[in-house]
Amino acid sequence: MKSSQILIPMTKEVPNDAQIISHQLMIRAGLISKLASGLYSYLPMGLKVLKKVEQIIREEMNISNAQEVLMPVAQPAELWQESGRWEQYGAELLRFNDRHGRAFCLGPTHEEVITNLAGQYLNSYKQLPVNFYQIQTKFRDEIRPRFGVMRSREFIMKDAYSFHLNAESMQAEFEKMHATYCRIFERLGLDYRPVLADSGSIGGENSIEFHVLAESGEDEICFSNESEYAANIEKVAFSEQTATCLPSATEEEVLTKKKTSIEAVAEFLNVKKSDCVKTLIIKTKEGFKALALRGDHELNEIKVQNLYGEFELASDEEIKSLNLKKGFIGVKGLNIDLIVDYSAAVMCDFVCGANEWDKHLTGANWTDIKFKTADLRNAVAGDDSPDGKGQLVIKRGIEVGHIFQLGDKYAKAMNANVVGESGKSETMLMGCYGIGVTRVIAAAIEQNYDDRGIIFPASIAPFQVVIVPINYTKSTRVKKLTDDLYQQCLDAGIEVLLNDKKERAGIMFAESELLGIPHRLVLSDTHADNGNIEYKARNNPNKVEVPFSEVLSYIQAQLSE
Repeated sequence: MKSSQILIPMTKEVPNDAQIISHQLMIRAGLISKLASGLYSYLPMGLKVLKKVEQIIREEMNISNAQEVLMPVAQPAELWQESGRWEQYGAELLRFNDRHGRAFCLGPTHEEVITNLAGQYLNSYKQLPVNFYQIQTKFRDEIRPRFGVMRSREFIMKDAYSFHLNAESMQAEFEKMHATYCRIFERLGLDYRPVLADSGSIGGENSIEFHVLAESGEDEICFSNESEYAANIEKVAFSEQTATCLPSATEEEVLTKKKTSIEAVAEFLNVKKSDCVKTLIIKTKEGFKALALRGDHELNEIKVQNLYGEFELASDEEIKSLNLKKGFIGVKGLNIDLIVDYSAAVMCDFVCGANEWDKHLTGANWTDIKFKTADLRNAVAGDDSPDGKGQLVIKRGIEVGHIFQLGDKYAKAMNANVVGESGKSETMLMGCYGIGVTRVIAAAIEQNYDDRGIIFPASIAPFQVVIVPINYTKSTRVKKLTDDLYQQCLDAGIEVLLNDKKERAGIMFAESELLGIPHRLVLSDTHADNGNIEYKARNNPNKVEVPFSEVLSYIQAQLSE
C-alpha cells in the first residue's frame, strides 16, 4: 500500500491526558483517535495491528479445538438476575431500558449468555467437554478511564468458556488453555509471565493471570529468584511463623508530639518502621475489627475480603465511637476483635499506639493480649518465597490474560444441566479464559519502544517493510527503482508500505520509526548510481548496503528470522 492511499494522521503533539507511553505513541502514530472518555476509534494502521493480534489468537484457539461463536453485546437483565450478579456487579455494569421498558445491560463479560446458550443446546454428557470462544466488544463503565486503550470503557476481548461433566475434565482443559495462552503470547512477541491470581468478581477457583512485564503496569507481581514460583502480589500467601525473639524490654508510655504516621513515629523515636506495629480499624458485616501489621507492611485487601467479605476502613467518627484515638491506636485494651498478621505476631519489644492522644508505647509485647492471627499483608521484595525456594523479586506487570476454573457457580444458578452417564441430570462445570485483545497492543508498545517511537514485534506490525524513496516525485530513476522494488515485494507476498509523499527524508525516516515497522529500505539517486539499497532494521541502529539485485532475497531472509 502507498502512504498517499491510507489515512495515517501522525502528530508531534502529546495529548494532555496521555500519561503512559503506549497512549502517547498510539495517538502520535495515528493508530487510534479519541471519541470520548474511554472510547477510541481504530484508524487503518491501528486496525491492521488489531486484526493481526486477533488472527494469532484465533489460530491458536482453533488449534486447541475451541469453537468460535459470536454473542450479543446487549444482554437482558433476566440472565444477570438469574446468576445473582445484576446488583453484585456494581456501577461498571451499564444498565438501560429498551423502548418497551425491559432492562438490559451492555456486557462487560459473557458468562451469563454462554451459560444460557449451553443450557439450551447441551443436553448429554456425550457432548462434553466443549469450549466456545468469541472475539467481541465489551463495555465496562469505568469510573476513571485512563491510559488510552489500556483501561478504556469499550474494548475488545477474546473470551472462552468450557463445559465439563467433572473436575478432572475441567482441570485438563484449564491446562490446555494455559499452554494455548503461552503459545499466543510467544507468537505475539511479548515478555510475559503466568502468575497465580485472585478470581475477583468473576468467581471460581484455580486462577492464573498472564502479565506482560512493564514499568507502567498497574499490578505488582512476585517471582522467586530460585524457582518457577510467580504470583500476583494479592495472591502471595504466607504461613504462620514461629517466634524467634524473647521479650526483654520494659514497656514505657512516651509522648510523641502529634506524630500520627508510622514514618513520623519511627523517625521521632529513632527506630525502624519494621520495629513498629500499626493498627487499622475496619467495618465488616460482623462488626468492627482491629487489624495489626508490622509498620513496614501494607494491608492486602483481597486477603481481608476473603476472610470477612466486603469491608471498609472505619471513619473518623466510627473510630471515635469505639473510644479510640486516630493516629494513636494500639493493640492493648481494645473492645473489638484483634487480628494480627503472622509477621507482626512474632515481634518483640515493638512500638505501637497507646490509645491515648499524643502517646505511643515502646517495649510493647503480646503478653496478656487476646488476639487471632491471619495472613493479612502484601509481600515485599526479599520475603522468603512461599514455595520455600529463594526470595521474592517484585516487578510491575500489565494483565493481558486470565484463566479461571468457575466450577458450578453459573451453571447451578442458571440450571445448565446435562444427562450424565447414569441417566440422571447433572450440573455442568465451567472454565473461563480471557485475553484483552486491545490491551495486548498497548502492552506490546509499553514493552517495545524507544525515543523515536514504537518498535512493534514483527508478528503484529502494521506492515513488514517500509520503502522510503528520496526525491520519489522528482527523480525518474528513483521512481523507477522504487516502483520495481515495491512490485517485487507485493508479488512475493510481503506486506509493504511505500512512502510516496512529498516530504523531506528526515520526516519520512521519523514517520517510519514512529510507526514501528520492523524493516526499512531507502532508495535515492546515490543508490541509483551505485546499484545498492540501504537496509535498516527498526530495532538495530546499523545500516546495511544491499545490491538491488539481491534485496528481495535479503529482505525475505530477514523476515524469516
